[in-house]
Amino acid sequence: MITIVLVLIIIAVVTIFSIQNAAPITVSFLFWSFKASQAIIIFLSMLAGILVTSVILFSRNIKRSMKKQNKPSN
Repeated sequence: MITIVLVLIIIAVVTIFSIQNAAPITVSFLFWSFKASQAIIIFLSMLAGILVTSVILFSRNIKRSMKKQNKPSN
């Protein structure tokens, strides 16, 4: 329950920060560049971080559950 509350607080803070920083910016990466609102870039960066963290935690949980299943019982 505490985790859900913390996640909601973080999302609220990022959302408020994004809305206050809505100026258009140019994003360049290697040979690719585009213009977008800074709020969109901040929000997409947050979503990418959530996705990467979720994948890492999910794979870690899978490994733990596989170790428990393979452990011989005494």
